Amino acid sequence: MNILVSGSLAYDRIMDFPGKFEDHILPEKIHILNVCFTVSGLAEYFGGTAGNIAYSLALLDEFPTILASAGKDFGRYRDWLVSHGLPLEGIRLVSDEFTAGAYITTDMADNQITGFNPGAMKLPSEYDLSDVNPAETWAIISPGNPDDMLGYSRRYKEMGIRFIFDPGQQIPILQGDHIAEMIEGSEILISNDYELEMIIKATGWDKTRLLQRTRTIITTLGEDGSVLVTPKDQEEVPVAKPARVVDPTGAGDAYRAGLLKGLAMGKDLHYAATIGATCASYAVEIQGTQEHRFTPEQVWDRHKQNFAWV
Repeated sequence: MNILVSGSLAYDRIMDFPGKFEDHILPEKIHILNVCFTVSGLAEYFGGTAGNIAYSLALLDEFPTILASAGKDFGRYRDWLVSHGLPLEGIRLVSDEFTAGAYITTDMADNQITGFNPGAMKLPSEYDLSDVNPAETWAIISPGNPDDMLGYSRRYKEMGIRFIFDPGQQIPILQGDHIAEMIEGSEILISNDYELEMIIKATGWDKTRLLQRTRTIITTLGEDGSVLVTPKDQEEVPVAKPARVVDPTGAGDAYRAGLLKGLAMGKDLHYAATIGATCASYAVEIQGTQEHRFTPEQVWDRHKQNFAWV
């Protein structure tokens, strides 16, 4: 089974400020804000929605095609992907831009200030799908270049390729009619509960109308698991128990990877979602979206421990 993962590739650069932002910002002078925060260190991680999903899929012995754009500093990330057996042919290299980057500073009260440079992500990847066999393919459209998101959704529908639509962080910048168009004909619409409300607001469609455009709505609820809703049924999927909880960032992308693994195996949607929950449990155990590790054997052992009833 072929898997296509479109979205973003990015470097996540995390900095810790050993204080509180509020102690250095004068509310009465907010209109002329000029502050400098000296951080205690910098950690760099490989990230981006497409990279995160593909990484967890590689740990599951699936090696999807990543459809994204990367920049002139992509070398280290490229080597990382290659070391995990992931193909590069779907990645467009943009020589005069940097790879997208998030610069996140967190203070002692867990407040964050983030700067995001889209860099190469400003340009669509424009992968040629002409050799793809629709009957043997699953795809996911995750947050990335808006032209890619719309273009791939149209192409998938033309070709009869089954796809998951995951608008995520791009909801605020996507036009409502484009979100509606991308939902139309998708197999699955996936989001967290807050994003689902944003989708409803952007499209003007309630859940009933959404389910007339997509086969299934999956809503992730953090520590409360996820909910699968179809026109005929609603099923709840609990979380898989992690060894510890360190950082929930990246758990959603790991869930999507497990979901795709299950669908590629030909499993039903509920079973596939339990694989997603199992993968997500590893992602929360460590900081960073591509820092968790597991073998397929470890995943199936934990899956049996948590979901012996499926």
